[in-house]
Amino acid sequence: MLSAIRSYLLPIIKLYLLGLKVLLVQLFSRSFRLPVMPRQDGKVAIVTGGGRGIGYEVVRHMARLGAHVIIGLEPALGISFAQLCSSNTLFRLRRGQLTDGGRDEQEGLAAVRRICEEYKEAKVEFTKLDLASLQSVRQFVQSFKERDLPLNILVNNAGVMLIPEGRTEDGFEQHFGVNYLGHFLLTWLLLDTLKDSGKCGYFSRVVNVSSSAHRIGEIRLNDLNSCQCYSAHAAYCHSKLAQLLFSSHLHQHVQRGGFPLSSCAVDPGMVDTALYRHLWTPLCLAQRAIARLLFRTPAEGAVTVLYVALSPALEGECGGGYWANGRREMITPPTFNPQLQLSLWETSIQLLGLQ
Repeated sequence: MLSAIRSYLLPIIKLYLLGLKVLLVQLFSRSFRLPVMPRQDGKVAIVTGGGRGIGYEVVRHMARLGAHVIIGLEPALGISFAQLCSSNTLFRLRRGQLTDGGRDEQEGLAAVRRICEEYKEAKVEFTKLDLASLQSVRQFVQSFKERDLPLNILVNNAGVMLIPEGRTEDGFEQHFGVNYLGHFLLTWLLLDTLKDSGKCGYFSRVVNVSSSAHRIGEIRLNDLNSCQCYSAHAAYCHSKLAQLLFSSHLHQHVQRGGFPLSSCAVDPGMVDTALYRHLWTPLCLAQRAIARLLFRTPAEGAVTVLYVALSPALEGECGGGYWANGRREMITPPTFNPQLQLSLWETSIQLLGLQ
């Protein structure tokens, strides 16, 4: 009993203390400002969770630079930017008639509409991608590949935090399934396209939006699904560490193979987004009160993501690593463990039934 209580409370204490430390560092550090980035005409990017928050700002900026951006969103209608910008679609959206997919669907429509209205030549669209469903991930990739488009940038941004205990469609713990395993499968299935789209002078890039919470995460290969004494706080931290281990191993893998592709992870800091909505109610109320004053805005949180995705200075091996506030950061000891990286990689392949 005492052990179970400790297993439940300790991650909570650790995560909130870490959050306080990160907030203090953030308050007394100068925020990184994004340099002028080159045009991205002809480039294709996929951004998961690009309907709001950091993902929306990433999509908006890439679209402004001329990239063709596809938002992976759940649930979605699969409406293209051309269809969305049509007067009929805009009229139906304003009248509230596009409601079958719920709030997230309308949020995605509104995001694409805003970008199209702001940048008349924007090439941005969204399509269905539910990271909690391996079948949905596979369908998304199949649909994308049928279009015979290149893929220059993949931003694995979508995520969940501190949600109640539950399972994905395929039986995985939700933090592990959405934050890590869904993105692992998405990246794996798109890997050949990413490799083929890279070229000398402009590598393809995989950017994983991580969190400082990885520092207190653990990888238990025999309990990746957090079946033993579930803690939402611990599960979130574990999923972010798994994501970072994957990002690091992927970068080493493609570098050894000589492929024109790089992989990195980014910590956007504490950002005022909807990610905190599952906090304990009193803390959620406090967070809402201080977030606008002390947290970064989504646009500020997107800066480092955009930098590692677009900067010409980060070609090849320079593009790997773990980044925060525009700088490459030291990462915790578990991520340096090649055997742990390989074991997690192989276990993930087995869980997903890949070859």
